Amino acid sequence: MTVKAPSLFTTACLLAFCGFASAYTITGSVSDDQGAAIKGASVSLLKEGKAATTDDQGKFTIHEDEAAPSDSPSLAILSAFKYSVGYISVNNGVLSYAQSGTSPVQIKIFNSLGHQVFKKTLHGAGSYDLSQDIKARGTYFAHISVGNARQNFRFTTNGNYSSTFGSQAGTAALMKAAAQGEAIRFAADGFDTLTVPLGTLDTTLDVKLKKAAPTFKFGYALKNDPTPSKGCGSASKLQKVKSVENGDQFQIKVGSDNRTYFITLPKNYDNTKPHKVLFALHCYGSNGEDFVHHAADYDHPTPYYGQQVLDKNGDYIFVSLDAIGGLWNKGQADHDFFAQTLTTLNENYCIDTSRVFITGFSYGAMFSYSLAQDMQARVRAAATYAVADYNIWLPEGDGMKELPIAWMNVHGKNDDRCDYNRAKTSALPRILKRNGKADADGNFTDASSEKPEEVQGNTGHVCYDFTTVDERFPVRWCSWPGNHQWTAHDTGNMSIGWNWEQTWVPEEVHKFFEQF
Repeated sequence: MTVKAPSLFTTACLLAFCGFASAYTITGSVSDDQGAAIKGASVSLLKEGKAATTDDQGKFTIHEDEAAPSDSPSLAILSAFKYSVGYISVNNGVLSYAQSGTSPVQIKIFNSLGHQVFKKTLHGAGSYDLSQDIKARGTYFAHISVGNARQNFRFTTNGNYSSTFGSQAGTAALMKAAAQGEAIRFAADGFDTLTVPLGTLDTTLDVKLKKAAPTFKFGYALKNDPTPSKGCGSASKLQKVKSVENGDQFQIKVGSDNRTYFITLPKNYDNTKPHKVLFALHCYGSNGEDFVHHAADYDHPTPYYGQQVLDKNGDYIFVSLDAIGGLWNKGQADHDFFAQTLTTLNENYCIDTSRVFITGFSYGAMFSYSLAQDMQARVRAAATYAVADYNIWLPEGDGMKELPIAWMNVHGKNDDRCDYNRAKTSALPRILKRNGKADADGNFTDASSEKPEEVQGNTGHVCYDFTTVDERFPVRWCSWPGNHQWTAHDTGNMSIGWNWEQTWVPEEVHKFFEQF
Protein backbone atom coordinates (compact mmCIF):
# COMPACT_ATOMS: atom_id res chain seq x y z
CA MET A 1 0.00 0.00 0.00
CA THR A 2 1.35 3.41 -0.94
CA VAL A 3 0.67 6.30 1.42
CA LYS A 4 1.18 9.83 0.13
CA ALA A 5 -0.04 11.79 3.17
CA PRO A 6 2.33 12.34 6.12
CA SER A 7 2.21 9.25 8.29
CA LEU A 8 1.90 9.41 12.08
CA PHE A 9 3.53 6.01 12.35
CA THR A 10 7.13 6.77 11.38
CA THR A 11 9.90 4.21 11.79
CA ALA A 12 10.94 5.85 15.08
CA CYS A 13 7.38 5.72 16.32
CA LEU A 14 7.06 2.07 15.38
CA LEU A 15 10.28 1.25 17.18
CA ALA A 16 8.93 3.04 20.21
CA PHE A 17 5.65 1.15 20.02
CA CYS A 18 7.34 -2.24 19.85
CA GLY A 19 10.33 -1.51 22.04
CA PHE A 20 8.91 0.39 25.00
CA ALA A 21 6.18 -0.30 27.52
CA SER A 22 3.69 2.51 27.96
CA ALA A 23 4.50 5.54 30.15
CA TYR A 24 2.44 8.36 31.60
CA THR A 25 2.66 11.56 33.59
CA ILE A 26 -0.23 13.13 35.48
CA THR A 27 0.41 16.61 36.80
CA GLY A 28 -1.76 19.31 38.27
CA SER A 29 -2.64 21.46 41.23
CA VAL A 30 -5.09 21.40 44.12
CA SER A 31 -6.62 24.54 45.63
CA ASP A 32 -9.62 25.52 47.74
CA ASP A 33 -12.72 27.21 46.37
CA GLN A 34 -11.05 30.60 46.90
CA GLY A 35 -8.05 29.61 44.79
CA ALA A 36 -5.59 29.16 47.68
CA ALA A 37 -3.14 26.27 47.24
CA ILE A 38 -3.71 23.23 49.45
CA LYS A 39 -0.46 21.75 50.76
CA GLY A 40 -0.25 18.10 51.75
CA ALA A 41 -3.33 16.94 49.85
CA SER A 42 -3.29 13.24 49.01
CA VAL A 43 -3.60 12.43 45.28
CA SER A 44 -4.26 8.75 44.51
CA LEU A 45 -4.50 6.98 41.16
CA LEU A 46 -6.85 4.21 42.23
CA LYS A 47 -6.37 1.33 39.79
CA GLU A 48 -2.69 2.00 39.15
CA GLY A 49 -2.03 2.13 42.89
CA LYS A 50 0.13 5.24 42.57
CA ALA A 51 -0.04 8.29 44.86
CA ALA A 52 1.50 11.70 45.43
CA THR A 53 1.23 14.61 47.86
CA THR A 54 0.86 18.25 46.89
CA ASP A 55 3.75 20.61 47.63
CA ASP A 56 3.72 24.14 49.09
CA GLN A 57 2.18 25.44 45.87
CA GLY A 58 -0.48 22.73 45.79
CA LYS A 59 1.20 20.98 42.82
CA PHE A 60 1.60 17.25 42.29
CA THR A 61 3.04 14.77 39.77
CA ILE A 62 2.39 11.06 39.29
CA HIS A 63 4.81 9.56 36.77
CA GLU A 64 5.63 6.15 35.37
CA ASP A 65 8.34 5.47 32.78
CA GLU A 66 8.84 1.77 32.09
CA ALA A 67 12.01 0.30 30.62
CA ALA A 68 12.39 -1.18 27.12
CA PRO A 69 12.71 -4.93 26.71
CA SER A 70 16.10 -6.29 25.67
CA ASP A 71 14.95 -7.88 22.41
CA SER A 72 14.63 -5.59 19.40
CA PRO A 73 11.65 -6.13 17.12
CA SER A 74 12.22 -7.68 13.75
CA LEU A 75 11.64 -5.78 10.53
CA ALA A 76 8.89 -8.25 9.68
CA ILE A 77 6.98 -7.28 12.85
CA LEU A 78 7.41 -3.58 12.07
CA SER A 79 6.22 -4.06 8.51
CA ALA A 80 3.26 -6.15 9.59
CA PHE A 81 2.17 -3.51 12.07
CA LYS A 82 2.70 -0.73 9.54
CA TYR A 83 0.59 -2.40 6.90
CA SER A 84 -2.04 -3.43 9.45
CA VAL A 85 -2.55 0.07 10.78
CA GLY A 86 -1.85 2.27 7.79
CA TYR A 87 -1.73 5.90 8.85
CA ILE A 88 -3.77 8.59 10.58
CA SER A 89 -3.25 12.34 10.88
CA VAL A 90 -5.06 15.55 11.79
CA ASN A 91 -4.55 18.72 9.79
CA ASN A 92 -6.70 21.83 10.36
CA GLY A 93 -9.41 19.76 11.96
CA VAL A 94 -9.56 17.11 9.22
CA LEU A 95 -8.83 13.53 10.27
CA SER A 96 -7.19 11.55 7.42
CA TYR A 97 -6.86 7.77 7.61
CA ALA A 98 -6.04 4.69 5.59
CA GLN A 99 -5.73 1.03 6.53
CA SER A 100 -5.39 -2.34 4.86
CA GLY A 101 -7.13 -5.54 5.77
CA THR A 102 -10.70 -5.99 6.96
CA SER A 103 -10.50 -4.52 10.47
CA PRO A 104 -12.08 -1.06 10.77
CA VAL A 105 -10.34 1.90 12.38
CA GLN A 106 -11.84 2.56 15.83
CA ILE A 107 -11.32 6.11 17.09
CA LYS A 108 -12.27 7.54 20.50
CA ILE A 109 -11.39 11.06 21.63
CA PHE A 110 -11.41 12.22 25.26
CA ASN A 111 -11.05 15.63 26.85
CA SER A 112 -8.47 16.35 29.57
CA LEU A 113 -10.84 15.10 32.31
CA GLY A 114 -11.24 11.76 30.62
CA HIS A 115 -14.77 12.32 29.33
CA GLN A 116 -15.36 10.82 25.89
CA VAL A 117 -16.33 13.52 23.40
CA PHE A 118 -16.06 11.61 20.11
CA LYS A 119 -16.42 8.02 18.88
CA LYS A 120 -16.26 6.82 15.28
CA THR A 121 -15.75 3.61 13.34
CA LEU A 122 -14.04 4.18 9.99
CA HIS A 123 -13.47 1.79 7.10
CA GLY A 124 -10.95 1.77 4.25
CA ALA A 125 -9.38 5.14 3.58
CA GLY A 126 -10.73 8.68 3.68
CA SER A 127 -11.13 11.74 5.86
CA TYR A 128 -13.46 13.10 8.54
CA ASP A 129 -14.01 16.71 9.63
CA LEU A 130 -13.60 16.79 13.43
CA SER A 131 -15.07 20.29 13.59
CA GLN A 132 -18.46 18.61 13.47
CA ASP A 133 -17.83 17.21 16.95
CA ILE A 134 -14.92 19.01 18.65
CA LYS A 135 -15.25 22.78 18.76
CA ALA A 136 -13.70 23.86 22.05
CA ARG A 137 -10.07 24.82 22.44
CA GLY A 138 -7.98 22.56 24.63
CA THR A 139 -6.01 19.34 24.84
CA TYR A 140 -7.58 16.08 23.69
CA PHE A 141 -6.48 12.45 23.69
CA ALA A 142 -7.16 10.06 20.83
CA HIS A 143 -7.24 6.28 21.19
CA ILE A 144 -6.94 4.51 17.82
CA SER A 145 -7.13 0.78 17.31
CA VAL A 146 -7.14 -1.53 14.30
CA GLY A 147 -7.67 -5.14 15.24
CA ASN A 148 -5.26 -5.88 18.09
CA ALA A 149 -3.01 -2.95 17.26
CA ARG A 150 -3.49 0.20 19.37
CA GLN A 151 -2.00 3.67 19.43
CA ASN A 152 -2.68 6.74 21.57
CA PHE A 153 -1.75 10.34 20.89
CA ARG A 154 -2.47 13.79 22.19
CA PHE A 155 -3.40 16.87 20.16
CA THR A 156 -4.17 20.46 21.05
CA THR A 157 -6.76 22.55 19.23
CA ASN A 158 -6.13 26.29 19.11
CA GLY A 159 -9.33 27.32 17.44
CA ASN A 160 -8.30 26.59 13.84
CA TYR A 161 -7.54 22.94 14.53
CA SER A 162 -3.84 22.98 13.84
CA SER A 163 -2.49 20.18 16.02
CA THR A 164 0.65 18.80 17.55
CA PHE A 165 1.36 15.16 18.22
CA GLY A 166 3.60 13.30 20.56
CA SER A 167 4.06 12.25 24.16
CA GLN A 168 4.29 14.71 27.02
CA ALA A 169 8.06 14.48 27.22
CA GLY A 170 8.38 15.11 23.50
CA THR A 171 9.80 11.64 22.90
CA ALA A 172 8.37 8.73 20.97
CA ALA A 173 7.25 6.85 24.09
CA LEU A 174 3.61 5.86 23.97
CA MET A 175 1.10 7.20 26.45
CA LYS A 176 -0.74 4.68 28.56
CA ALA A 177 -4.48 4.30 28.22
CA ALA A 178 -6.39 4.30 31.50
CA ALA A 179 -7.92 1.06 32.64
CA GLN A 180 -11.69 0.92 32.56
CA GLY A 181 -13.07 2.70 35.61
CA GLU A 182 -9.78 4.42 36.42
CA ALA A 183 -10.11 7.51 38.60
CA ILE A 184 -7.92 9.89 40.54
CA ARG A 185 -8.88 10.85 44.09
CA PHE A 186 -8.04 14.04 45.94
CA ALA A 187 -8.30 14.17 49.73
CA ALA A 188 -7.24 16.78 52.31
CA ASP A 189 -8.13 17.38 55.94
CA GLY A 190 -11.09 19.72 56.28
CA PHE A 191 -12.20 19.31 52.66
CA ASP A 192 -14.66 17.07 50.84
CA THR A 193 -12.96 14.25 48.93
CA LEU A 194 -13.12 14.60 45.15
CA THR A 195 -12.88 11.70 42.67
CA VAL A 196 -12.36 12.43 38.96
CA PRO A 197 -12.79 9.68 36.30
CA LEU A 198 -9.93 9.34 33.81
CA GLY A 199 -9.91 8.17 30.22
CA THR A 200 -6.18 8.74 29.80
CA LEU A 201 -3.14 8.62 32.06
CA ASP A 202 -1.32 11.51 30.46
CA THR A 203 -3.04 14.70 31.51
CA THR A 204 -2.99 17.83 33.63
CA LEU A 205 -5.69 18.38 36.25
CA ASP A 206 -6.27 21.57 38.21
CA VAL A 207 -8.96 20.91 40.79
CA LYS A 208 -10.65 22.83 43.57
CA LEU A 209 -11.72 21.14 46.79
CA LYS A 210 -14.74 22.30 48.73
CA LYS A 211 -14.38 22.75 52.47
CA ALA A 212 -16.11 19.93 54.26
CA ALA A 213 -19.20 20.85 56.21
CA PRO A 214 -18.60 20.30 59.93
CA THR A 215 -20.78 17.77 61.70
CA PHE A 216 -22.65 18.54 64.89
CA LYS A 217 -24.56 16.66 67.53
CA PHE A 218 -27.55 18.83 66.61
CA GLY A 219 -28.28 21.41 63.95
CA TYR A 220 -26.57 22.77 60.86
CA ALA A 221 -23.50 24.87 60.18
CA LEU A 222 -24.01 28.51 59.33
CA LYS A 223 -24.43 28.92 55.55
CA ASN A 224 -24.85 25.16 55.08
CA ASP A 225 -25.74 23.85 51.64
CA PRO A 226 -29.50 23.62 51.03
CA THR A 227 -31.19 20.34 51.97
CA PRO A 228 -33.73 19.62 49.19
CA SER A 229 -37.16 18.28 50.08
CA LYS A 230 -38.97 15.31 48.58
CA GLY A 231 -40.94 17.63 46.31
CA CYS A 232 -37.90 18.92 44.42
CA GLY A 233 -38.12 18.11 40.72
CA SER A 234 -41.85 17.33 40.79
CA ALA A 235 -45.04 19.28 40.16
CA SER A 236 -47.28 19.94 43.15
CA LYS A 237 -50.29 17.64 43.55
CA LEU A 238 -52.06 19.99 45.96
CA GLN A 239 -55.60 21.05 45.10
CA LYS A 240 -56.31 24.61 46.18
CA VAL A 241 -59.66 25.65 47.60
CA LYS A 242 -59.50 28.98 45.83
CA SER A 243 -57.12 31.70 44.75
CA VAL A 244 -56.89 34.87 46.80
CA GLU A 245 -54.99 38.06 46.20
CA ASN A 246 -51.25 37.27 46.39
CA GLY A 247 -51.72 33.54 47.06
CA ASP A 248 -53.86 30.40 47.18
CA GLN A 249 -56.00 28.93 49.93
CA PHE A 250 -55.75 25.25 50.92
CA GLN A 251 -57.28 22.94 53.51
CA ILE A 252 -55.85 20.04 55.45
CA LYS A 253 -57.45 17.53 57.80
CA VAL A 254 -55.91 17.62 61.28
CA GLY A 255 -57.61 15.18 63.61
CA SER A 256 -61.30 15.88 63.21
CA ASP A 257 -60.81 19.48 62.07
CA ASN A 258 -60.49 20.96 58.59
CA ARG A 259 -57.73 23.56 58.91
CA THR A 260 -57.09 26.42 56.47
CA TYR A 261 -53.76 27.76 55.28
CA PHE A 262 -52.40 29.96 52.50
CA ILE A 263 -49.33 29.66 50.25
CA THR A 264 -47.63 32.37 48.21
CA LEU A 265 -45.02 31.10 45.76
CA PRO A 266 -42.40 33.41 44.27
CA LYS A 267 -43.19 34.49 40.73
CA ASN A 268 -40.04 32.75 39.53
CA TYR A 269 -40.70 29.53 41.48
CA ASP A 270 -38.43 26.74 40.25
CA ASN A 271 -39.17 23.18 41.38
CA THR A 272 -35.48 22.27 41.12
CA LYS A 273 -34.31 25.05 43.46
CA PRO A 274 -34.75 24.52 47.23
CA HIS A 275 -36.63 27.55 48.58
CA LYS A 276 -36.60 28.90 52.11
CA VAL A 277 -39.95 28.87 53.89
CA LEU A 278 -41.46 31.52 56.18
CA PHE A 279 -44.60 30.83 58.23
CA ALA A 280 -46.52 33.95 59.33
CA LEU A 281 -48.69 33.36 62.42
CA HIS A 282 -51.44 35.90 62.98
CA CYS A 283 -52.37 37.77 66.14
CA TYR A 284 -55.59 37.69 68.16
CA GLY A 285 -58.53 39.17 66.27
CA SER A 286 -56.92 38.51 62.91
CA ASN A 287 -56.73 35.53 60.56
CA GLY A 288 -54.37 33.82 58.16
CA GLU A 289 -55.59 35.62 55.06
CA ASP A 290 -54.89 39.03 56.65
CA PHE A 291 -51.16 38.33 56.36
CA VAL A 292 -51.40 37.31 52.71
CA HIS A 293 -53.04 40.59 51.66
CA HIS A 294 -54.50 43.44 53.69
CA ALA A 295 -55.06 47.16 53.42
CA ALA A 296 -51.94 48.80 54.86
CA ASP A 297 -52.07 49.65 58.58
CA TYR A 298 -49.77 49.39 61.57
CA ASP A 299 -50.40 45.61 61.84
CA HIS A 300 -50.20 44.86 58.10
CA PRO A 301 -47.93 47.31 56.24
CA THR A 302 -47.01 44.63 53.67
CA PRO A 303 -47.75 40.88 53.38
CA TYR A 304 -46.20 38.34 55.74
CA TYR A 305 -44.99 40.85 58.36
CA GLY A 306 -43.18 42.86 55.71
CA GLN A 307 -40.96 39.98 54.59
CA GLN A 308 -42.31 39.32 51.09
CA VAL A 309 -41.32 42.74 49.77
CA LEU A 310 -37.74 42.11 50.97
CA ASP A 311 -37.46 38.81 49.08
CA LYS A 312 -35.90 40.42 46.01
CA ASN A 313 -34.72 37.19 44.36
CA GLY A 314 -37.73 34.95 44.97
CA ASP A 315 -35.90 32.76 47.50
CA TYR A 316 -38.86 32.22 49.84
CA ILE A 317 -42.17 30.38 49.88
CA PHE A 318 -44.54 32.18 52.26
CA VAL A 319 -47.19 30.39 54.30
CA SER A 320 -49.90 31.73 56.60
CA LEU A 321 -51.91 29.50 58.96
CA ASP A 322 -55.44 30.16 60.21
CA ALA A 323 -56.24 29.59 63.89
CA ILE A 324 -59.63 28.17 64.84
CA GLY A 325 -61.73 31.05 66.14
CA GLY A 326 -58.76 33.37 65.78
CA LEU A 327 -56.97 31.88 68.84
CA TRP A 328 -53.92 29.63 69.02
CA ASN A 329 -55.31 27.70 72.00
CA LYS A 330 -55.69 24.14 70.66
CA GLY A 331 -52.41 22.90 72.13
CA GLN A 332 -51.18 19.74 70.45
CA ALA A 333 -53.73 20.13 67.65
CA ASP A 334 -52.20 23.49 66.63
CA HIS A 335 -48.72 21.97 66.71
CA ASP A 336 -49.97 19.08 64.57
CA PHE A 337 -51.50 21.60 62.14
CA PHE A 338 -48.12 23.29 61.70
CA ALA A 339 -46.23 19.96 61.40
CA GLN A 340 -48.65 18.48 58.84
CA THR A 341 -48.62 21.65 56.75
CA LEU A 342 -44.81 21.64 56.71
CA THR A 343 -44.79 17.98 55.66
CA THR A 344 -47.24 18.81 52.85
CA LEU A 345 -44.86 21.54 51.65
CA ASN A 346 -41.96 19.07 51.76
CA GLU A 347 -43.81 16.64 49.53
CA ASN A 348 -45.28 19.09 47.00
CA TYR A 349 -42.76 21.89 46.61
CA CYS A 350 -39.01 22.24 46.41
CA ILE A 351 -38.06 23.64 49.79
CA ASP A 352 -34.85 23.85 51.79
CA THR A 353 -35.77 21.78 54.85
CA SER A 354 -32.87 23.34 56.78
CA ARG A 355 -34.21 26.89 56.38
CA VAL A 356 -37.76 26.96 57.71
CA PHE A 357 -38.60 30.13 59.67
CA ILE A 358 -41.58 31.27 61.74
CA THR A 359 -42.71 34.71 62.83
CA GLY A 360 -45.71 36.17 64.64
CA PHE A 361 -47.05 39.06 66.72
CA SER A 362 -48.83 38.97 70.10
CA TYR A 363 -50.86 35.73 70.19
CA GLY A 364 -49.00 34.75 67.03
CA ALA A 365 -45.76 35.41 68.94
CA MET A 366 -46.94 33.12 71.74
CA PHE A 367 -47.65 30.34 69.24
CA SER A 368 -44.31 30.96 67.46
CA TYR A 369 -42.54 30.78 70.83
CA SER A 370 -44.37 27.54 71.63
CA LEU A 371 -43.40 25.97 68.29
CA ALA A 372 -39.80 27.14 68.73
CA GLN A 373 -39.47 24.96 71.82
CA ASP A 374 -41.05 21.91 70.20
CA MET A 375 -40.00 21.95 66.52
CA GLN A 376 -36.26 22.65 66.81
CA ALA A 377 -35.45 19.77 64.45
CA ARG A 378 -37.67 21.27 61.73
CA VAL A 379 -37.52 25.04 62.34
CA ARG A 380 -34.23 26.92 61.96
CA ALA A 381 -35.19 30.23 63.59
CA ALA A 382 -38.12 32.20 64.98
CA ALA A 383 -38.76 35.94 65.13
CA THR A 384 -41.42 37.12 67.57
CA TYR A 385 -42.94 40.51 68.23
CA ALA A 386 -44.21 41.17 71.78
CA VAL A 387 -43.74 37.61 72.99
CA ALA A 388 -45.35 36.37 76.19
CA ASP A 389 -44.77 33.14 78.07
CA TYR A 390 -48.29 32.88 79.41
CA ASN A 391 -51.29 31.48 77.51
CA ILE A 392 -48.93 29.18 75.65
CA TRP A 393 -48.94 25.40 75.45
CA LEU A 394 -45.85 23.22 75.56
CA PRO A 395 -45.63 19.44 75.40
CA GLU A 396 -44.73 17.95 78.75
CA GLY A 397 -42.44 15.16 79.90
CA ASP A 398 -40.79 13.19 77.11
CA GLY A 399 -42.40 15.48 74.53
CA MET A 400 -40.49 18.54 75.79
CA LYS A 401 -37.43 19.05 73.60
CA GLU A 402 -34.47 20.54 75.47
CA LEU A 403 -32.79 21.75 72.29
CA PRO A 404 -31.58 25.18 71.11
CA ILE A 405 -33.18 27.34 68.44
CA ALA A 406 -32.19 30.69 66.93
CA TRP A 407 -34.54 33.38 68.24
CA MET A 408 -35.18 37.10 67.86
CA ASN A 409 -37.73 39.13 69.82
CA VAL A 410 -38.86 42.74 69.33
CA HIS A 411 -40.64 44.22 72.34
CA GLY A 412 -41.95 47.63 73.40
CA LYS A 413 -40.89 48.52 76.95
CA ASN A 414 -44.30 50.13 77.54
CA ASP A 415 -46.31 47.13 76.32
CA ASP A 416 -49.48 46.97 78.42
CA ARG A 417 -50.70 43.61 77.07
CA CYS A 418 -47.64 41.36 76.86
CA ASP A 419 -45.49 42.57 79.72
CA TYR A 420 -41.94 43.47 78.64
CA ASN A 421 -40.28 42.60 81.97
CA ARG A 422 -41.96 39.22 82.16
CA ALA A 423 -40.75 38.43 78.67
CA LYS A 424 -37.20 39.57 79.59
CA THR A 425 -37.03 37.64 82.87
CA SER A 426 -38.91 34.48 81.86
CA ALA A 427 -39.24 33.92 78.09
CA LEU A 428 -35.71 35.10 77.29
CA PRO A 429 -33.77 33.04 79.87
CA ARG A 430 -35.78 29.92 78.98
CA ILE A 431 -34.27 30.14 75.47
CA LEU A 432 -30.79 31.12 76.69
CA LYS A 433 -30.56 28.09 78.99
CA ARG A 434 -30.40 25.86 75.88
CA ASN A 435 -28.44 28.08 73.48
CA GLY A 436 -25.06 28.41 75.22
CA LYS A 437 -21.89 27.45 73.34
CA ALA A 438 -21.56 23.70 72.83
CA ASP A 439 -19.04 21.89 75.05
CA ALA A 440 -16.48 19.30 73.92
CA ASP A 441 -19.19 16.64 73.77
CA GLY A 442 -21.45 18.80 71.61
CA ASN A 443 -23.89 19.53 74.41
CA PHE A 444 -25.22 23.07 74.67
CA THR A 445 -24.60 25.08 77.80
CA ASP A 446 -26.55 27.61 79.86
CA ALA A 447 -26.17 31.23 78.68
CA SER A 448 -28.97 32.68 80.80
CA SER A 449 -26.65 34.70 83.04
CA GLU A 450 -25.98 37.20 80.22
CA LYS A 451 -28.28 40.25 80.29
CA PRO A 452 -29.27 42.35 77.25
CA GLU A 453 -28.58 46.00 76.72
CA GLU A 454 -31.86 47.95 76.50
CA VAL A 455 -33.12 51.19 75.00
CA GLN A 456 -33.25 54.17 77.33
CA GLY A 457 -35.54 57.16 76.98
CA ASN A 458 -38.49 57.70 74.64
CA THR A 459 -36.88 57.36 71.22
CA GLY A 460 -34.69 54.94 69.27
CA HIS A 461 -34.19 51.23 69.74
CA VAL A 462 -31.47 48.77 70.79
CA CYS A 463 -30.96 45.31 69.28
CA TYR A 464 -28.65 43.29 71.49
CA ASP A 465 -26.89 40.16 70.17
CA PHE A 466 -25.92 37.75 72.94
CA THR A 467 -22.25 36.80 73.00
CA THR A 468 -22.31 33.62 75.12
CA VAL A 469 -24.64 31.64 72.84
CA ASP A 470 -23.54 29.19 70.17
CA GLU A 471 -23.00 31.09 66.91
CA ARG A 472 -25.28 28.64 65.10
CA PHE A 473 -28.14 29.51 67.46
CA PRO A 474 -27.97 33.28 67.85
CA VAL A 475 -30.30 35.19 70.17
CA ARG A 476 -31.21 38.83 69.48
CA TRP A 477 -33.25 41.02 71.85
CA CYS A 478 -34.63 44.30 70.44
CA SER A 479 -36.20 46.84 72.77
CA TRP A 480 -37.92 50.12 71.92
CA PRO A 481 -40.02 52.59 73.97
CA GLY A 482 -43.38 51.63 72.43
CA ASN A 483 -46.57 49.87 73.36
CA HIS A 484 -48.20 46.70 71.98
CA GLN A 485 -47.40 46.76 68.25
CA TRP A 486 -44.89 44.97 66.08
CA THR A 487 -44.09 47.83 63.68
CA ALA A 488 -41.54 49.40 66.00
CA HIS A 489 -40.03 52.75 64.97
CA ASP A 490 -37.58 55.33 66.29
CA THR A 491 -39.92 58.33 66.48
CA GLY A 492 -41.06 57.58 69.99
CA ASN A 493 -43.99 56.07 71.82
CA MET A 494 -47.31 55.57 70.05
CA SER A 495 -48.67 58.55 71.98
CA ILE A 496 -45.86 60.82 70.78
CA GLY A 497 -46.32 61.07 67.02
CA TRP A 498 -45.70 57.40 66.24
CA ASN A 499 -45.33 56.43 62.60
CA TRP A 500 -45.50 52.73 61.77
CA GLU A 501 -44.41 53.40 58.17
CA GLN A 502 -40.92 54.11 59.48
CA THR A 503 -40.61 50.68 61.09
CA TRP A 504 -37.14 49.11 61.07
CA VAL A 505 -38.42 45.67 62.12
CA PRO A 506 -38.81 43.88 58.72
CA GLU A 507 -35.26 44.74 57.62
CA GLU A 508 -33.77 43.57 60.93
CA VAL A 509 -35.74 40.32 60.86
CA HIS A 510 -34.76 39.71 57.24
CA LYS A 511 -31.08 40.12 58.14
CA PHE A 512 -31.54 37.75 61.08
CA PHE A 513 -33.00 35.02 58.84
CA GLU A 514 -30.48 35.59 56.05
CA GLN A 515 -27.48 34.82 58.27
CA PHE A 516 -28.30 31.11 58.07
